[in-house]
Amino acid sequence: MSELSLKEQQQKVIRVLSAAQVLNGVGVTGTVAAGSLLVASITKSEGLAGLAQTTSVLGAAAMALPLARLTQKGGRRLALTVGYSSGVIGAGLAIFGGTQRILFFMLLGAFMVGAASASGYQARFAAIDLATPENRSKNLSFVVWGSTIGAVTGPNLMEPSGNFAEFLGLPKLVGPYFIAATTLFLAAVVIQLFLKPDPYLTANRAADGISQKKHESTRAALLHIRKYPKALFAIASVAIGHLAMVSIMVMTPVHMAHFDVTLRIIGLVISVHVLGMFAFSPIVGALSDKIGRIATIQIGVVILLASAVITAIAPGHNSFELGIGLFLLGLGWSFTLIAGSTLLSETVSIDMRPATQGASDLVMNLMGAGGAAIGGVIIGVFSFAALCYATGLVVLALGFWSLKLVKA
Repeated sequence: MSELSLKEQQQKVIRVLSAAQVLNGVGVTGTVAAGSLLVASITKSEGLAGLAQTTSVLGAAAMALPLARLTQKGGRRLALTVGYSSGVIGAGLAIFGGTQRILFFMLLGAFMVGAASASGYQARFAAIDLATPENRSKNLSFVVWGSTIGAVTGPNLMEPSGNFAEFLGLPKLVGPYFIAATTLFLAAVVIQLFLKPDPYLTANRAADGISQKKHESTRAALLHIRKYPKALFAIASVAIGHLAMVSIMVMTPVHMAHFDVTLRIIGLVISVHVLGMFAFSPIVGALSDKIGRIATIQIGVVILLASAVITAIAPGHNSFELGIGLFLLGLGWSFTLIAGSTLLSETVSIDMRPATQGASDLVMNLMGAGGAAIGGVIIGVFSFAALCYATGLVVLALGFWSLKLVKA
């Protein structure tokens, strides 16, 4: 395949992945606040509200390695289709659990919707299968940016989808899961029909038979990563950025609901947060290609620290200040995710990329799940502000690590 045709195919890959990310964003993001509030409603406990996002992130973690293996076996098209399809089933289970007030089925549904978000995360790696070293971050960031429209729209559909659920005689909070079932099904269809030829398989052929090499295990991938200080730092950057984002974001709706803030306002704040996560991704990607991955991560650390402080001091009824804090939270996450993911992919050997990418998503989502679970405990025992400050300390440690790495 000629260089020109590879370039044309890469452009098509970006378009298809971006379209799928729009649909994925609408479906998954709209369930974030609804899931937390639904669990709090079923259990009558704010301290347990984080269970929804915890199980969702655990679903993403559990799916990370199977998706990596499916990629090695049949390419990105197979892996992404399976992930999105799992989310459709999960949305149905969440609707059943929420309607019948059965926590098990609601959380099982959230777990499988999390599997769909794992596909969204792995799509960013699909964006750089055919990319050149000079534009890896930029290509990855375009697919991350594709989530913007859907992810901002999703939370704002909480109110109308809730009204639809009530019209059907169902609890208002299951409404967003109807949206998720529809959009995730469409995302699977888009990938299945249009992600042809497969970018991962094409890249392997272009690399003279790398696809014939042994499929490496997760243990081998983690051992491989430990040999490279930059690769280890890259995974930590992605994981800690995700920990900070999830732990604060998932408990913000619960914090605001305690002050009787409406679903519409909560959805708006989450939309602003998601705007920060995705809207500026191309700029972040271009910056990463220009000034370097570590410097870009350091900028993300500063933004995350500012977010933690602003969100901590904002009153629960002040949606404007909370919106600023959560916007910065999303923006800082974007810096650490894009630069960290690119740094990992270009640091490890090429035959280890799928396994290390899967390991990275596993660690990232386990950190996010832990953050959501511990966040619920901290806010229940102490306060929302204490959660923000504790998260800031973890981010600060990442900043010191980056300084040590630069000096080395």
